[in-house]
Amino acid sequence: MKQTDRRRALRAGAAAVLAGILLAGCGGGPEEGAAPVKKAAAPAVPRATAPAGLPGMPPLLDPHDVYAADRPGMLSPVVKDFPSRIYVPNTGSGTVSVIDPATYRVVATVPVGDQPQHVVPSWDLKTLWVNNNRGHTLTPIDPATGRAGKPVEVHDPYNLYFTPDGRYAIVMASLDRELVFRDPHTMERKKSVPVDCYGVNHADFSADGRYFVVSCEFSGELLKVDTERMEVIGQQKLPFEGAMPQDVKISPDGRTFYVADMTAHGMWVLDGEKFTTPTLLPTGKGCHGLYVGRDSREMYVSNRGEGTVSVFDFRKNRLTKKWRLPGGGSPDMGGVSADGKVLWLSGRYDSEVYAIDTGTGKQLARVPVGNGPHGLAVYPQPGRYSLGHTGVFR
Repeated sequence: MKQTDRRRALRAGAAAVLAGILLAGCGGGPEEGAAPVKKAAAPAVPRATAPAGLPGMPPLLDPHDVYAADRPGMLSPVVKDFPSRIYVPNTGSGTVSVIDPATYRVVATVPVGDQPQHVVPSWDLKTLWVNNNRGHTLTPIDPATGRAGKPVEVHDPYNLYFTPDGRYAIVMASLDRELVFRDPHTMERKKSVPVDCYGVNHADFSADGRYFVVSCEFSGELLKVDTERMEVIGQQKLPFEGAMPQDVKISPDGRTFYVADMTAHGMWVLDGEKFTTPTLLPTGKGCHGLYVGRDSREMYVSNRGEGTVSVFDFRKNRLTKKWRLPGGGSPDMGGVSADGKVLWLSGRYDSEVYAIDTGTGKQLARVPVGNGPHGLAVYPQPGRYSLGHTGVFR
């Protein structure tokens, strides 16, 4: 071989090797069935990164677990000195019953407005907002003292959420058919988003905070809403005649949304990113509330129509247990104690509250309260900030 030909061959071979290295560094891998090849580090080649979260949202403590900040004992300095209490809105009595969880006794009854539906921790954890649905007001309660402040006029506040960046409160105006974005402190209206579904009531946010999924109880629909743009970007009818979707919760890994359905008697399992038609996982009659345990392994599902609680295991991706309340009951909304050992649920049609041992499923107490207890809040709870409802913390 001539010297010039040899040089050309060497240059061609080097170019081929370099091209192979660059291709491998850009993500090219072995064909299916081929033996794995150990790749050398290639710091000069840019790599794809995960999409950034909602601007201003505190980053997740663990990118693989949205509930990593909710472990037992991880109380924010804001709430660590608040007395441990259960705040129970009684829709038929216009009051909030305050329970001491140490004694299972009502220690105070606070008059609020007409038809209080939920007690909602504020984003900054400093205030509990009572949603007086038919009274068209929000009553602030100071969790340090248990005293109610001056009500704020807000029309049709069935439920209340907060954007993950703390910039807005979102009022679920169920009968007005609106999502109303408000100042999270003064509750001044900032933007109203009309919707053509009926009965917006519950929601949860994606792991990156950029969108949230909303249930529409009376028309059996789901919405997908862009958080930053404050616009509906997806809508679908659930594939069940007469569906009545209720509570919404995202899985710890952020991949799946679960939506309780009171008439389909189970949870809808939804891919939030694709927002394709969900599948139904039967749990029990009147499936209503969804609550994630402190270790992010299980979710407690209240079945209001049959007096039971189903337990869903995230890792096994199936229901593993069902607890029955002795003598029945109507378990509705609630939350998990700060140490994760007790599940508290309102008895919607029985004027009582249930305390359930999360280790055994045993009923620990039934506490008499007012008429029509609904979205009770266990407070304080671990977490850095609140997304609303009866206590969704991250």
